[in-house]
Parts: sequence; structure tokens; C-alpha cells
Amino acid sequence: MNVFIVYAHPSKKSYTYQVLKQLTDALLAEKHHVELSDLYDMNFLPDMTEEEYEREGFSNLSLPISEDVLEEHRKIEKADCLLFLYPVWWSDCPAKLKGWFDRVYSVGYAYGYDENGQPLRRMKTLKLGLVVCTAGHPTAHLTQTGIAQSMRTVMLDDRLGKRFDYKKMVILGGTLALDQVREDHSKQIRELVNELKDHLM
Repeated sequence: MNVFIVYAHPSKKSYTYQVLKQLTDALLAEKHHVELSDLYDMNFLPDMTEEEYEREGFSNLSLPISEDVLEEHRKIEKADCLLFLYPVWWSDCPAKLKGWFDRVYSVGYAYGYDENGQPLRRMKTLKLGLVVCTAGHPTAHLTQTGIAQSMRTVMLDDRLGKRFDYKKMVILGGTLALDQVREDHSKQIRELVNELKDHLM
């Protein structure tokens, strides 16, 4: 399976980066092909330009798509699974990843309709859309406060939407007490990678 990981964290000293290494190693051990967009490392520009807004806001498909966005489209088209990995900051993903959706989910590619109401989407439907996020608060706290459900609604129902056959979010919570949760997180990562086998057919 071809797995495209979109990763958003500025520090290679972070726990989220350790999770990236665990995920990547586990996927490679199962003979999956992994392609990575490390948004901070590649200095991905999250802000939409005025010309990009004119293309998006007015569905002006005659305006060009930036080369960095087209490169992300190419990675998506080669993938069977798209996996987003990031830390939870103020109940959402980092701004750089939000900007990835703003720019990469371009009109005519990921969404949109023509003058007759027919879909313009060229983005293929992928087998798997996975979201893995690290959070300081325990997952139980995020669930009790409704934050976990709001994150799932935004990521799975809106941003991933109907572009995937199967969608799942895994919240690796409680990282402020890392020694207490590290083993459980490793187990969740292994289970997630093993779950991919069910979707190879």
C-alpha cells in the first residue's frame, strides 16, 4: 500500500516526531511504501495568495495552480492511504496544516461544481484517510469536554469528507504525563498499522 503522510510539527525534538518515526518504521516493516510531506521541513506556505483566493473564491479555473500545490496533488494521486499526523494546539491542527487544506484542496481538484451543478472534483477517492494527533490532555478529558468530537467532526466529516472509503482518527492523549502513556500509544500505533491489512483487498 502507498501511504502518504502529511506531517506538521516544527521540532524534531518533539514527541510527535517520535510518533512519526514509530509510524514510518512500522509501515516500512509491513512493506508499505511511505511518502512524506514534512510541512515545516519543506517550508510549505500555508497562506493563500490573492491570486489563489480569486481562483478559489470565484471558481476561476483559468488561473494557474501553484507548483507546490500541484506536487501535493501528485503525491495524493499516487497514494492509497493519506495519513495526517500533528499535535493538537488549541483544539485543532497547527496553522501550517490548516493552510495545507486551504491551498491543496483547490477548487476543481478536491471540490466544486460547474454552472450546471455537476461536480468538478478530480481528486480520486482514496481507500484510507487516517488522522493521528498527539495531545497534552488525556483523551478522556478531551472526550468529556466535547473537544474530541469537535476535532473528529472537523477533520473526518469536513476536511476528509467523502474523499475516502474509510476514515479514522486516533488521539494519542495525555502526553504531559508521557511515561504513563507511551506504551499505550505504541500499542495504538501498532494496531493502526495492522488495521491497514484489512483494507488491502
